[in-house]
Amino acid sequence: MTTRNAPGTRQHRCCFLAFIGLTDSTGQPLAFTPHDLRRMFITDAIRSGLPPHIAQAIAGHANINTTMGYHAIYPAETIEAHRAFISRRRALRPAEEHRTPTDAEWEDFLGHFERRKLSVGTCARAYGTACIHEHACVRCSLLRPDPAQRARLAEIRDNLIARIAEAETEGWLGEVEGLQVSLAGAEEKLRQLDRSHGQHTAVDLGIPTTRGDR
Repeated sequence: MTTRNAPGTRQHRCCFLAFIGLTDSTGQPLAFTPHDLRRMFITDAIRSGLPPHIAQAIAGHANINTTMGYHAIYPAETIEAHRAFISRRRALRPAEEHRTPTDAEWEDFLGHFERRKLSVGTCARAYGTACIHEHACVRCSLLRPDPAQRARLAEIRDNLIARIAEAETEGWLGEVEGLQVSLAGAEEKLRQLDRSHGQHTAVDLGIPTTRGDR
């Protein structure tokens, strides 16, 4: 059984548009498809300030250029809409985040990066965060070991092994536990260096020869 003018059919849409009197520049009734409504939605959403990459996710496009081709606005309008979105987001943030830092705050910020250099590498801890290991850096996952300091790390590991043996002999069981954590950290840093070194190992392919040289 079929319905001649069932809702959703092209004929029904055309009759509806003719009834409400919407016409194009030539005076012909407009004809919309579901895809036209999809384009209209994306156009209106981006013009209202929705960032293009979010519209892309809503539309299910793999490439944002597809989304940019869907909406009927100029790139300049897209940029202005995105700027308006950022401005609204900033307005929701505390005003003190946008104030000019004092000289002391700026010096503290610069000093943070100066204090990142360690004897066995670099501390990757973010500015304004506390050291969770109380400066026992060899335990910390944020320590980026320096390949040039591998011998120093190996010396630290060997020293920890000797201290664990001494603590076990003396019955200092509380100290053994802490030393084992440091030992595990030192061994992990050495493995990191070995893995990174292995990724750049040169391979000797030999000297190329011609058939006449054989």
